[in-house]
Amino acid sequence: MRWWKVVGLAGLAGVAATGAVVARAERKRRQYTPDEIRDRLHQRVAEAADSDDISIAE
Repeated sequence: MRWWKVVGLAGLAGVAATGAVVARAERKRRQYTPDEIRDRLHQRVAEAADSDDISIAE
């Protein structure tokens, strides 16, 4: 087998693996309910506000 065939097959395998990882992450992301997303966003905003208060005090 020529080296360019091996490189091409490795590239194809990499693309397929990346697609599988992206599909898994998308399925996991879509499992959240709107209430869960809202709660997470409120939590992140509160954490950001807390960290901003610390950096302003310095």
